[in-house]
Amino acid sequence: MLTTFINDYLKLVFIMTPFFVLSSFIAITARMSERDKRRTALKVAAAVLVASYAMFFFGRYIFDLFGITLDAFRIGAGSVLFLSALSLIGGNRQTSEAADTTDVAVVPLAIPITVGPGVIGVLMVMGAEPRRPLELLVFVASLLLAGATIGALLYCSGWMQRLLRDKALAVLQKITGLFVASIAAQIVFTGIVGFLGHGVH
Repeated sequence: MLTTFINDYLKLVFIMTPFFVLSSFIAITARMSERDKRRTALKVAAAVLVASYAMFFFGRYIFDLFGITLDAFRIGAGSVLFLSALSLIGGNRQTSEAADTTDVAVVPLAIPITVGPGVIGVLMVMGAEPRRPLELLVFVASLLLAGATIGALLYCSGWMQRLLRDKALAVLQKITGLFVASIAAQIVFTGIVGFLGHGVH
């Protein structure tokens, strides 16, 4: 179970594109005091967890409502995540500086910068997959730690900015993009195999 926990945790952290989130956070909160930045980072972490758990636990009902199969959604979600990864690798993913920085924790920092369409899709797919109670507990814990990791990264944004500089952040964004592209490809491949398998029967 420890291996499963680590695998789920790493996958969740990477699909949340932490270094893009960090660079966006630095840009959007540039005019804030250090105290306000830390407070905003905690709010972002809380909002990310609420949104993520909502998609994970209730996404399956959206499938039922619209008559979408899990394999079809895997293909769609993986494709969206792959496009997001390509934009990270290409360095052309856009972020806008908010004119009013008094309440940016939920929108846009948590949604859609951290929990974007790709992340939502992956969480809905994961939530629709059958899990034993212990496996569910492990995933819930890994998601909690992933959200806390994002929050901790943003909480230390001032220190991270001084340590990494802009060029290093850009390189880490591209590396993150490569990992996210691999995860997306695996999701799409699983969806295609499942779709074709059902088609054969």
